[in-house]
Amino acid sequence: MASLNAVKQWDQQYDLVIAGFGLAAMCAAIEAHDLDPNLSILILEKANEAETGGNSRVAGQSLLITKNAKVLAEYQRKMSEANPIPEDMLVPWSEAMEALEPWIQERAAQAGAQFIHGTGFSERDAVLEFPEFGAREAVHCTATILPIPSGVYLAFRENIRLRPRIQIAFESPIKDLVQDPDTLEVFGVIAEQNGQRVAIRANKGVVMATGGFEANLDMQRNYFGLANPAPLGTPHNTGDGIKILQKAGADLWHMRNQGQSGGIWPGFKPEGFVNGFLRNFFWQSFSWIEVDANTERFYNETAELQLTHYKEKKHGHWVDTPHYRAQPVHMIFDAITCQYNKLVVEVMSWNPVVGGYQWSDDNSVEVEKGWIQKADTLEELALKINRDPAKLRAEVERYNAACAAKNDAEFGRNPDTLFPIAQAPFYGMRIDPVIVCTGGGARRNIKSEVLDHDNSPIPRLYEAGEMGSMFSDLYQNGSYLTEAMISGRAAGREIVGLKHWEGGA
Repeated sequence: MASLNAVKQWDQQYDLVIAGFGLAAMCAAIEAHDLDPNLSILILEKANEAETGGNSRVAGQSLLITKNAKVLAEYQRKMSEANPIPEDMLVPWSEAMEALEPWIQERAAQAGAQFIHGTGFSERDAVLEFPEFGAREAVHCTATILPIPSGVYLAFRENIRLRPRIQIAFESPIKDLVQDPDTLEVFGVIAEQNGQRVAIRANKGVVMATGGFEANLDMQRNYFGLANPAPLGTPHNTGDGIKILQKAGADLWHMRNQGQSGGIWPGFKPEGFVNGFLRNFFWQSFSWIEVDANTERFYNETAELQLTHYKEKKHGHWVDTPHYRAQPVHMIFDAITCQYNKLVVEVMSWNPVVGGYQWSDDNSVEVEKGWIQKADTLEELALKINRDPAKLRAEVERYNAACAAKNDAEFGRNPDTLFPIAQAPFYGMRIDPVIVCTGGGARRNIKSEVLDHDNSPIPRLYEAGEMGSMFSDLYQNGSYLTEAMISGRAAGREIVGLKHWEGGA
């Protein structure tokens, strides 16, 4: 930590300092401002202005709406059985969820945006991830704010703009907390601005909302054991805030869990890109398979696994699908699938939404780039993707035989999706594991207070959003963005009630 005694002079001072500029940070600022419009509030954002928003900017924009807090709590309790959420957090969270919708509607209306029930990009009124645990009873519906793909983020960004006392400093990453080394009480932060370290006093408190560690490959390997994943969200989520909170004396939780709550999805990361593309899950044709390191199929490719965040049930438990364990993986497909299916989704990932990359409708541009290999025969394709030609031919023929029989005895693929890989030319694209988000971080309570190793709050230090999320195992669609709202609002509300710190330089 940076000791209070080491700060000879504060370069800036505000009542509230928030690190990060995603949805949780915005909600903390909005709540604090609306409860006390005289507060001075500073948001420190690591990214430049064009790349702000964190994962909330490119998330699916789904919002979980419930009408029964008790049933929702029981649903989440069952989803978290492997790593129980403390009851004094779970129950008030579910109550806050039941009360949240009118507040979201107010924020949408204030921004001049349209709040709707539904996902905004499919016909489903609700995404029910785990019906066996009570999803239908707990989830009233899924909601969102238009437009897709970034409506929720844009509406809250407009809410910030409408509150001019909330100041934003871009390209200003937080580097440290200023604390009392004995009590751990937080008095401010050290940030970096224009290459200089700047001491910023926080008269009431600090909110850490800097997101997870999806884009930090070293942390992915050491905390979760993933060899080479790619983020779908912001490339700026590199775990900086987690390391700062470790240094500040915070206890950590949910760094690994039983699986990555948001799932490990199939995607593709081209050379030279930090982020991956999300492979499509809405198909017009189905003449394709995936093969693992042994050039063998390894799961039911056309199961609607997006509805469970790429979890599948094995040995009675929901676990991550095996893509990250099966590497290298290739998608093998024929001319029909190539012609009629754009291979990536252009929502829910950074490259198209923020980076502006437009994947060609028939994948022809990506074939020309060499991202997708093309060949007149399966044997030629195998050589291009470093596979044994005889093994690839045998596996495709085995799949084609299942298509002819309309029975995938090995993996139970829906007969309606059993179309043979038969129309040349043939194609292969590497399938990389891509990460929605990580939920690990500092242990916190329902007030968003950061807890130390004795489970006591660290004075004047709060955490909100994905970093330190309460979700400990399985995840229901629409819960992360709404948790960002609840935890951000809680932090803002608690800080408003604190007295100003009067001591120091």
